[in-house]
Order: sequence, then structure tokens, then C-alpha cells
Amino acid sequence: MNKIPLSRKLIQFGRHFSEAGFHCYLVGGAVRNILAGLPPSDYDFTTDATPAEVMKLFRKVIPTGIQHGTVTVLFQGESFEVTTFRLEEGYSDSRRPDAVHYTRNINEDLARRDFTINAIAASLEDGSLVDPNGGREDIKKELIRCIGVPEERFNEDGLRILRLFRFQAKLGFRIDEASLAAAEATRENLKKISAERIRDELVKTLLSPAPAETFRLMLKTGVLEMFLPELAACSGVDQNQYHKWDVFEHSIRCMDAMPPDSIELRAAALLHDIGKPQVKQFREGEATFYNHEQVSGRIAEKILKRLKFSNREIEKTAHLITQHMFNYTPDWGAKAVRRFIARVGIENLPDLYKLRLADRVSHKDEAGDDRDLKELAARIEEILERGDALSIRDLDINGNDLMEAGIPRGKILGILLEQLLEAVMQDPDQNRKERLLAIAMEIYRQRVYPGD
Repeated sequence: MNKIPLSRKLIQFGRHFSEAGFHCYLVGGAVRNILAGLPPSDYDFTTDATPAEVMKLFRKVIPTGIQHGTVTVLFQGESFEVTTFRLEEGYSDSRRPDAVHYTRNINEDLARRDFTINAIAASLEDGSLVDPNGGREDIKKELIRCIGVPEERFNEDGLRILRLFRFQAKLGFRIDEASLAAAEATRENLKKISAERIRDELVKTLLSPAPAETFRLMLKTGVLEMFLPELAACSGVDQNQYHKWDVFEHSIRCMDAMPPDSIELRAAALLHDIGKPQVKQFREGEATFYNHEQVSGRIAEKILKRLKFSNREIEKTAHLITQHMFNYTPDWGAKAVRRFIARVGIENLPDLYKLRLADRVSHKDEAGDDRDLKELAARIEEILERGDALSIRDLDINGNDLMEAGIPRGKILGILLEQLLEAVMQDPDQNRKERLLAIAMEIYRQRVYPGD
């Protein structure tokens, strides 16, 4: 294929450049995806026009990264990022170039990029391709290969090591042996990369269709230990008769068994047993991991904070992990089911079911049995439809009611409300204001005047 089809909008965008005597190319992920038969990703463009010249061609231009030659053009309702052809010089911090110089040569610009499959440009005049590094052939071979000398590419920007593995996970391509060896040799460069940049690559990898093989490669090359040493430490930690694989292999298989549409779910699956190496003991010759879900939740929280995940993502992921070892049986009473709902949270129940099933599926080479989960879900639905109280907010009484009855403001109000919820958990029919007030007054009198 020597050309790719262009939309009318892209052709019209390109005319603004060609009519002014400039060249503009679609470049990077969009071209790669089109050639690989995938939906195009974000549109990025490169041009021989300088940022100042681009700003004269369009009415609305934002100088988003003008120090690196990049501006964002607002065109027909879309934001197009446009970067001037450039050369980069010196990478003393293994993160960013020490200097950027503009060039009029598209081939020189493409030569500075990371991988051959990302260094193909398509002219906006007719869609013709510029591919000086053999990217099209590598796409046909389903191969990810660094441009030039791999070690040099990874020494320029250590994050390219994680990008290498991220594209492997996203595309399912194999990694060129020289590039893989260079990633191992230069992995220490990841220590110079900010937590935020590492997080962004990790998120993209986790949300790929089936990233388990990528994690195996990162473990094999020592790359995983650079940013997730706790997970790397799970390799070789054998389990018990209920598990076919060690903790690491089980964890990445659990991750793959989870739908790739939620970072909290994928992260929870990956880290749900991260505490097992710390709690492993033997009893009568059998490995045990008592309380590993609580330890795993704390370790996961620490990892996600270190990688600068949002508070919401951290809280949700850690909560799912700490709750994933519930063991429902049909002999659970209604009280036990209500306690389970209150502990987990109604909003977290669907995700917890998914995590529990993925955990089961990844124990051995067999489908997970979800009959008990379906039965639990049905019982929970009955309780929710009945409107049983599951939190203090659901009580037919509040702190103001207690104060009006003569109970003073203070900690005692919270204590009483908790005990009233306990009473209602035992018997939902107790959730009537008059009855709750009587119970509260009795508890209060016993606490304040225990001898009377």
C-alpha cells in the first residue's frame, strides 16, 4: 500500500498548508492503525511550517507546546496537534531533548521517532506514504522494532521502554529481539522517569485486550521490577493444591480474565494477591495465605499512591481487593447478606462479582463456577427491593430526633445510631421511629446510669 484514504476534512485541513506553499503529513498512531486495519487513533500532524507560520494559517490556534514546535489547531470542531519537522539533540536526563532544531526534511523528522511502525507519514495532499524506516513491512510482519540503534532510542527517553511493551500489548505484535535486549540493558533509565508518565503507560497497557504476555516479557527482562517490584516478587511464590500457577502467573491471568473497560477492575485483578508473599505460611505441609486480602489491599494502595493514581481509583481498587475473599454459601442468613451489602457497598457489587469470578477462572485451566454468585445476587436483589436498612442513612430516625428526645449532642449520638443500625440488621421490622427511639433511650440510660 503506497497510499491511505483521507477524509474530506483532512484533505481540507491539508489545503491550508499546500496553498501557502507548505507540506503537512498525518503521522504516528493514526497511520499505523490504518495500515494495520485498526480504527485510527488521535490525529497528529507534522509540517515544514514553523509554529508561527501555522498560527497565521488558521483562525484558532493554541500554542500548547510551542517550545517543542507544537501547536493545536481548532479546525471544524476538532483539535489537531501539529508539530514542525524537527531534530533533537542531547538527552542528558534520559527524558527529554536538551535542544530542538527545526528541519525542512520529513525523513529527518521521522528518524528521531521511537519505532518504525510509528514513523510513517501520509501526505495530506493525496495520502501518499513516506516510510524511510521500513515501518510498513514491520506492520505486515507484526513486528515492533526500534529505529536505528535500540539502546540509543531508550537512552534518549527511558519511557520508550514502557511504550515498547505497551504497543506489544495493544497490537499483539512480537518485539524485535534487538529491541527487547536493549530494553533489558537500559531498564535502569526508568528510574529517571516521573511516576505520572509511568502511570499513563501502565494504564494503557492494563486496558489492552490481553496484556498477560506483556507482563511476562517485562518480568523476564527485569523491566517490571523497575516500577512494580512488589508484583515481580510474586514470581516463584508457589501456592496450594487449589492453584495451578504461582502468584505472579495467577495474577496476570486474573487480569486477562477481567474485561478491559475499567482501570480499577484491571488493577484490582493484577494486584489482588500482591500480599501473598508476605503472609505465606505452611500448615501440615500445605501453603496458607491467611488475611492476604487485607495485606494485598494495603500494598495495592501504596503502589497506586506511588504511581500517582487518583484518590477515587485508589480507594475503589483497594476496596475491591480487601473484599474479594468473601465465601458465600446458601446457609447465609438474611442478616449476613445485609451485612455483606453494607460492607461492600451496593455500587461495588457488580465489580466485586467480576473480580471474584476472574479470580476463580485463573486458578486452573477450567471455567469458573458462578452459580453461587448468581444466587447471592438474587438474594441481594430481594433485600434491595424490600428496602431493608443497610446504613445509618436508611434508619427511620436521625441525630436530631435523638436530641429532641433529650440525648445530648456528642459522640453518644454516633454510638447510638450504630447500635440502632445493628438492631435493624438483626430485624428489619425494628426500623420504625417509635421503636428505634425506645431502643435508643434504653441503651442511653444503661450507658449513663448503669446502676439505676
